Amino acid sequence: MSVYVLDERLWFPPASEANEDGLLAIGGDLSEERLLLAYRNGIFPWFEDDIPLWWCPDPRFVLFPDNLKISKSMQQVVRKNQFEFKINSAFESVVNHCKNIIRSDQQGTWITDDVEKAYINLYKKNYAFSAEAWQNNNLVGGLYGIRLGKVFFGESMFSNVPNASKFALINYVEQLKQENVQLIDCQVYTQHLQSMGARMIERKSFLQLLNKLIN
Repeated sequence: MSVYVLDERLWFPPASEANEDGLLAIGGDLSEERLLLAYRNGIFPWFEDDIPLWWCPDPRFVLFPDNLKISKSMQQVVRKNQFEFKINSAFESVVNHCKNIIRSDQQGTWITDDVEKAYINLYKKNYAFSAEAWQNNNLVGGLYGIRLGKVFFGESMFSNVPNASKFALINYVEQLKQENVQLIDCQVYTQHLQSMGARMIERKSFLQLLNKLIN
């Protein structure tokens, strides 16, 4: 399958037309309207050399909130109140921490300055949220993503202290369950999230869930 090239028009090709690697399109912008259209259609951005790349892999890595697994060691961390949990108290700092992480499997970070600005704008419009772990009044871990309907699209997470990001995720999943969120999009596989209950589902099933849970 060919990869589409986007221009200033606000559209995306069908997500099912992504190539075997999950790449659907390149180009376009990071406007609020385009980003929200992408998420509603199961598409997420990833950057390479400051060029927007739009993805919808098959299969898709997701976490159903009821399937969250909490290890015995993490149960102890939660019980001991080692961290304090907050939502949206430091969104911009969470994104910046994620931006500055150099992961072992990457040359750098996909969170460019433009990406950072775009998600901060979505936060100000009440579409983006951060879940945070604090220790001694310091932000030590967290994650951020987009909330649409009954779906949360996780974007990135960081941890400066062992177990901090897991603590933030566990608490946020419990919060999302109370708010009737039924699906958490993890995008692509990580062993870390698999250990917490995330699993692969077919892209077709994922897109059907989005249509049901967002619309």
